[in-house]
Amino acid sequence: MSARLPIPLVVVGGYLGAGKTTLLNRLLANAQGLRIAVLVNDFGEINIDAALIRTRSDDVIQLENGCVCCSIGGRLAEAMLAIADRDARPNLLVIEASGVSDPQRIAQIGLLDPAFRLNAVLVAVDAAAVHDSLGDPLVGEMVRQQIAGASVVALTKTDLCAAGGAAATNRTVGTLAPRATVLEACDGELPLSVFIDAAMPTPAGTGVLQSHAGWHRPALHAGIRSIAYRTGRAFDKARLRQALLKLPVRLLRAKGLVRLAADPRLHEVHVVGGRMRMRSMPHGEAGEFGGFGEFSDSALVFIGAFDAAEADAISASMESALA
Repeated sequence: MSARLPIPLVVVGGYLGAGKTTLLNRLLANAQGLRIAVLVNDFGEINIDAALIRTRSDDVIQLENGCVCCSIGGRLAEAMLAIADRDARPNLLVIEASGVSDPQRIAQIGLLDPAFRLNAVLVAVDAAAVHDSLGDPLVGEMVRQQIAGASVVALTKTDLCAAGGAAATNRTVGTLAPRATVLEACDGELPLSVFIDAAMPTPAGTGVLQSHAGWHRPALHAGIRSIAYRTGRAFDKARLRQALLKLPVRLLRAKGLVRLAADPRLHEVHVVGGRMRMRSMPHGEAGEFGGFGEFSDSALVFIGAFDAAEADAISASMESALA
């Protein structure tokens, strides 16, 4: 029996709200017949990202409750082993790392198994917000390490940049990751070749894919926690919008899937960097959730450096926004 070819592997990382899930959904929508398996980690007990990606693919494996490269690294290895053992292997495995994890460390886990061939460590960078993130004393070093470990950087949200902002971001990325390929991902679109072309080099020592010793540097998400809010009731849209825009300043990211009293459609909600986006999901997408499966009618995740009192205040503000 001939040896089986290794499965191409791409690790997609990037800070909270950088557009990782959008990149994956665009990839799945333009897969050109390829069988793509997606393994999604989310920082929290509810895996919102996996739910959003599942509308595009039947082959989604979810890991939650923390950083995929530390607290549940064993589950990651088990999931990859199960994929490698399939009779009908996928043409590509994509791992979406949580926004507070180190994609380079995850790639190193993948390199331990000869059943996989690492094609890229792809890091999404919010071109409009990355300089603020890099200057943040809480998360700046995390964002810097994520970018520095990339072999490919996808610049997202360039349409939100001020004049000259995208060029400034390009220069910053070039300084932090001088060997990375930098691409602009308009509306999350990237060429399919970015994911399926030949494997990336693995230089010795420092740089992209550092030695195994690099695994043991401090976890990037120290001091960051998540809380989940679930309810079987619908929200009042205006009150929900108001509550989400008044969240604690130490909140880094909020996202969820909610029902509104005045609109029966499912709504996707994102809050990051003081910006909020809410969109109704087309019936074809919303129907895939079937009442969220493990979720209640509405589910929201809040990620930040908030304390217990602030966490209680977030829950209270969500209660006040119910219809």
